[in-house]
Amino acid sequence: MVRDDSRPAGTIFIVPLDDHPEWLSAWCRDHLGGEPVDVLFQVQQLSTVIGLRMADGTDVVVKTRPDDGRAASCVAAQTQLAEGGFPCARPLTQAVRVGSMAVHAEESRPGGDVLHGSSPEVVQRYAELFARLMAELVNVTVAAPLPNPRWVRWDHNDGGLWPAIEFLDTRDQIAVPTYVVETAKRARERLLASGLPSVLGHADYEAQNIRWHGLDVWAVHDWDSLAWQPEAALVGAASGSFASARPPTLASIDSSEAFLAAYQNARGRSFSTVEMEVAWAASLWPAAHNARWEALHGDTPVTSEALRAQAAERLHRANA
Repeated sequence: MVRDDSRPAGTIFIVPLDDHPEWLSAWCRDHLGGEPVDVLFQVQQLSTVIGLRMADGTDVVVKTRPDDGRAASCVAAQTQLAEGGFPCARPLTQAVRVGSMAVHAEESRPGGDVLHGSSPEVVQRYAELFARLMAELVNVTVAAPLPNPRWVRWDHNDGGLWPAIEFLDTRDQIAVPTYVVETAKRARERLLASGLPSVLGHADYEAQNIRWHGLDVWAVHDWDSLAWQPEAALVGAASGSFASARPPTLASIDSSEAFLAAYQNARGRSFSTVEMEVAWAASLWPAAHNARWEALHGDTPVTSEALRAQAAERLHRANA
């Protein structure tokens, strides 16, 4: 996952059902018609994802996250995609406000394998799936899920270069390498100058969020990460992040180039010069976000080193 939480990304832990807030069982009764009897799993990222076994033997997933106004649109879009046959878990409820949190439940869709690597065949498969996803989102009608996720929120009005993230902003920013800051600045300036219209798209398109059964996609996860940005920017961000498992990284330039070409071929149209520049600029912003995280937390500089090696060429292609 793109790093965006104070807890290590993808932390898996289980809190016994009796130790969960009282509202959880009551919420399940009110919205699912039954009570949970066991916790199957729990994952903490930006949201908390809880797998529950209900009294009737069915398994469901309940997701909670801070209610910043995005959840209703994200859940509604996921519902429309699932009802149209797209491979994703079907929401069982709308997003419901509980205190300061947005909560919804969806069907359990376990299983499938992560497709690792960036061979030409793997790149092709990921690019074609993203093209299918973007094509189907064209027909989804929801309010724009704003504000955008912070790792693609180059359009923020928070002042300064980065969107406001308290648990990062309070750390000593001198730890962030100059090349990370400069790369983010130049990429952001190119993205803000694009003038391209925004569309709905998935902004956390990483290998760890997708499951496969052989050659067939089984499930695309993390619909909390829908965004409202230009198509070329969303595709560009995906071209840089698609191969990320854990920890996230930046794909090679050749892999991103192949992803962009395969996406355009699958969509049946070529990007303009401006769109290609925007795509390359957008490939850098999530990587810069992750590199900043690594520096401020003292993590192994996986994304940072990839960004150091590739930033100049990607900025050149972005005309930034």
